[in-house]
Amino acid sequence: MHQMSKEMQSCIDECLRCYQTCLGMAMTHCLEQGGKHVEPSHFRLMMACAEICRTSAHFMLIGTPHHKHTCRECAEICEECARSCEQVGDMQECVDECRRCAESCRRMAA
Repeated sequence: MHQMSKEMQSCIDECLRCYQTCLGMAMTHCLEQGGKHVEPSHFRLMMACAEICRTSAHFMLIGTPHHKHTCRECAEICEECARSCEQVGDMQECVDECRRCAESCRRMAA
């Protein structure tokens, strides 16, 4: 297995936590709350965020240099998801996790 820096391992952990948080909140909290929590643009963004986080973690785990591209996109989508969750309200856990992941991914994309 390739050598992985502590920073990369930390980013993988953040991506997987964000994946779990976004997917979990979408499938439980948002679906149960209804209304603005399940508006298509917000719900799709949460699904996109979960998927790009999972993909970025996967790219880092397999050791491809292309992780820089997925991490750059991941940071952008996580920031957008955090803003959307803030606007919807009652989703602070997702907001916080998306922002942590975005920050970590920005470092990996540099």
